[in-house]
Amino acid sequence: MAKTRTAFFCRECGNETPRWQGQCPACREWNTLVEEPAAPRRARAAGPARAERAPSESAPVRLRDVEGTERPRWTTGLGELDFVLGGGIVPGSVVLVGGEPGIGKSTILLQVAGRLEAAGRRTLYVSGEESAHQVKLRAERLEGSAADVTLLAETELESILLRAAELGPDVLLVDSIQTVYSEGMEGAPGNVGQVRECAARLQRFAKQTGTAVFLVGHVTKGGGIAGPKTLEHIVDTVLYFESAGGMDHRVLRATKNRFGSVDEIGVFRMTAEGLTPVGNPSALFLGDRLASASGSAVVATLEGTRPLLVEVQGLAAKASYGAPQRVSGGLDPKRLALLLAVLEKRAGIPFGQLDVFLNVVGGLRLAETAGDLGVAAAVASSVYDRPVPPEAVFVGELGLGGEVRPVGQIERRLAEAARMGFTTAYLSPRARPQAPPPGMRIVETEDVRAMVRNVFGLGDG
Repeated sequence: MAKTRTAFFCRECGNETPRWQGQCPACREWNTLVEEPAAPRRARAAGPARAERAPSESAPVRLRDVEGTERPRWTTGLGELDFVLGGGIVPGSVVLVGGEPGIGKSTILLQVAGRLEAAGRRTLYVSGEESAHQVKLRAERLEGSAADVTLLAETELESILLRAAELGPDVLLVDSIQTVYSEGMEGAPGNVGQVRECAARLQRFAKQTGTAVFLVGHVTKGGGIAGPKTLEHIVDTVLYFESAGGMDHRVLRATKNRFGSVDEIGVFRMTAEGLTPVGNPSALFLGDRLASASGSAVVATLEGTRPLLVEVQGLAAKASYGAPQRVSGGLDPKRLALLLAVLEKRAGIPFGQLDVFLNVVGGLRLAETAGDLGVAAAVASSVYDRPVPPEAVFVGELGLGGEVRPVGQIERRLAEAARMGFTTAYLSPRARPQAPPPGMRIVETEDVRAMVRNVFGLGDG
């Protein structure tokens, strides 16, 4: 009996090595190599014989000679999902949807399948984790009928591809890729080799037939999609579901999209009837704002191409013991420490004996520096215990010299602020738009000291 050949694969990048090492030689990550059966080596044919077997469709051609035009996208009926995808589903594309257990991955895909069937698009929903009865129970709870969706409870890849070839669906949905296995590969479902091989074959099926394929992916403890990192390279689009603990809304974020913008977000509300798109996310994130309280400021940020108004809450309190704490939610703690140093050095606000807590409301993350001015305003408001004017919005980056720097797409940010009823904008003089929105007063702010003076009527603090 032939001995099974094994190799060590990196869980992060999929690199193969003949023996275990503490650090992956390709991506330099530690303790990511796992031993798994390797794919059998195929015997190489002689040069002439190999050339004779080359298929004619693989011959190189000039791009001008490629036939075909851009096919129209298929809309799902869920406006937020279509927005994140870049306008709808691209025929022949492969979309990977990741997220924590119970966040709504299976729910939204079943809703998509039901709406596509209602629009005349054939779908095949493959369930590898739930029985047909369990999927039916979920479908009965969803808003809109999913009774016409074709369901296949199967985990073997060859059977899935055979049924898909027979039915010829427009959209194939696989829940989840970690439960699918191929008979041609050794190892349990979910290991590096199985996930990589199954995803690659589903990708080839999508490109050859024009079927759009959706894959559900599990996530690791670190929040990344489980399996090799090559899984994200194989697919065309990667979507992540995010949720703040205790919140009933979900944020769908595109981290990779070959057919649209990356970092776009769609906001949904989880209800008993499924996920409902939120058409006005700014109103959702500002809905419970207490304008009369100190330590609150509103920033105009961009998520992809979508402007959002987000409330930033700061709390400065006397440190009760030891070194002062710096706790932030939704903002990089190092960025918070930098902004506090700028406030202390350039605006004269001492933080040596104060605990500082910062929270971005709604579970969002402030990844861009355009929220610096709003963070500084919220923290200063808490220190002075004076509320920020409720009609004010802050847009700007803070430099180490305390200067307020301009940010991009200021017109779109201010237009969203005006739409939400804000009438005053604090920003850099170099960021002043040529045509501000009607009714919007622009307060030019040279540095953080000027911001503190204008907002709170203070000088050196």
